[in-house]
Amino acid sequence: MTDLGLIVMDEVEEEVLEEMQMALEDNFPVEVRRVSQVTMAGNEYDAKRGQHSAPLVLQRVLNLGDRKAEKLLAVTTRDLFIPMLSFVYGQAQLSGRAAVVSTARLSQQFYGLPANGVLLRARARKEVVHETGHLYGLVHCADTRCAMSLSTNVRQIDLKNDSLCAACRAQVWEGHI
Repeated sequence: MTDLGLIVMDEVEEEVLEEMQMALEDNFPVEVRRVSQVTMAGNEYDAKRGQHSAPLVLQRVLNLGDRKAEKLLAVTTRDLFIPMLSFVYGQAQLSGRAAVVSTARLSQQFYGLPANGVLLRARARKEVVHETGHLYGLVHCADTRCAMSLSTNVRQIDLKNDSLCAACRAQVWEGHI
């Protein structure tokens, strides 16, 4: 079992965090535990874009995260970007130690629509599985129902499952059973 430290970076709803934890434990050989909270620093915010830099958030998580955890997954409500894209739902180090997931664009309110907690929690489950899959070395999957399929908009997130397809699951669990 892998020790995965779940880091809350700001006011993420408890129900969302619980769903994320369940999705992680359903899909990966992990024991999830919450570790000390890491706050956003000023250098991660890009005022021109009005967003936070996902690579800088990852660096902060690596620098300040729990040293005992084998993998670190940060969750934030802040909108994230990487230099080559206008936004990302998350980012992870491929076969690495750290990942971050943002719930900002998973929320209906981001798009000017009424809140929908059920939909937010479902989307959060899918994205946390997706980014953690990258930590386990998984790349984007051609199966559009797999949590590892690429999502460039929320409609694509809504269409996929919150679990790994058989092929992706086998890659993760190989050697862990």
